[in-house]
Amino acid sequence: MSNSTIRLSVEGSVATITLNRPDKLNALNAQVLDELFAVVSELDARDVNERPRVLVLKGAGERAFAAGADIAELSRLGSAEALELSEAGHRLGRALDGANFPCIAAVHGFALGGGLELALSADLIVCSDNALFGQPEINLGVIPGFGGTFRLTARVGIGWA
Repeated sequence: MSNSTIRLSVEGSVATITLNRPDKLNALNAQVLDELFAVVSELDARDVNERPRVLVLKGAGERAFAAGADIAELSRLGSAEALELSEAGHRLGRALDGANFPCIAAVHGFALGGGLELALSADLIVCSDNALFGQPEINLGVIPGFGGTFRLTARVGIGWA
């Protein structure tokens, strides 16, 4: 299965979703979030014998898992559209949290902002030697919009967060 921004492959009981915007460092926009949510929901709704036993999330290209939100798209959003994008990120996080299979984020390169939040939605994060995590949006006076402050604190503790 292939959408325009993600690719799904299933081999045996392992499903792999690849963020497929390497020219944009796999930046998350509304289309990516919607397609991810639809695919995760579809996989989870499958009959127990057809459902994957594990989901792997990864990014296409050499430089990034996901380098955050698509800033070009964000700059064009009004407050109502920004709220919708944030809600889409939360909806995706809840879908991954509630899925009937574990999710592994295979992180290489940048996992910044929304990319970090996506990785934090996984049950397990596996990193390459060049993985780089951060919440750079705080330098712009913006909080992580997909639940990242809660997820980061829950994952690493308040002192490290």
